[in-house]
Amino acid sequence: MNDQAAKVPATRPVRGAAHCAVAALGLAGAAWVARAGWQLRLHMAGQPASGPPDQGGGQHRKLTSLEDTYHLISTVGDIATVVCAIAFVSWLWSVRDNARALSGRPPRYSWPWIYLGWVVPIVNLWFPRGIVADIYRASAPGTRLPHSVNVWWGLWLAALLGGLDQASSGDTDAIIARAYTSLPGLLCADAAVVGAAVACIFVVRAITAVQEERKDAEPVPVRG
Repeated sequence: MNDQAAKVPATRPVRGAAHCAVAALGLAGAAWVARAGWQLRLHMAGQPASGPPDQGGGQHRKLTSLEDTYHLISTVGDIATVVCAIAFVSWLWSVRDNARALSGRPPRYSWPWIYLGWVVPIVNLWFPRGIVADIYRASAPGTRLPHSVNVWWGLWLAALLGGLDQASSGDTDAIIARAYTSLPGLLCADAAVVGAAVACIFVVRAITAVQEERKDAEPVPVRG
């Protein structure tokens, strides 16, 4: 008996990874909404008469209950961000492999950039978007790149710049001090993070959908 069948690409299931990535993105977005909300509460409460938490010269005053809770919310947000990064990169790795199988050509970016593209200075301003765009185009040749990709990346760059600004402020106590005196900048950075997380959910859904559609459209092998 001879096997006569159309060739089916060796793609891996991505729905599960996509669901995990979407859930993690939602969790991270919610954590940053809570963070922004608590910054607003700090601002409305006003800075205590004793001044900011960091008194200078290595001296720190006792934190208020609002400030203590903000420390906790900030830590939860950091953990949620790490979980989100792991889930998203795991999904990205899977759809990258599928794109290679569906297109029959090697990816434009070699595998180390799946990780390094996010952290290497300068290249992290465009490599991650390039990786995502390459995956989509390989998965759905001849179709236009979804608008959500550019919206996501624009918001991510804004969030990255906002994060650098916050990092330059110092530790969490320094951010608390900024919440008392210069809230708008903090809220803008938080809004960019939340917006990027929401837009990224649409990116994950779009790429997953086209890959699943391509896979489902492939003819099933006929044995004869």
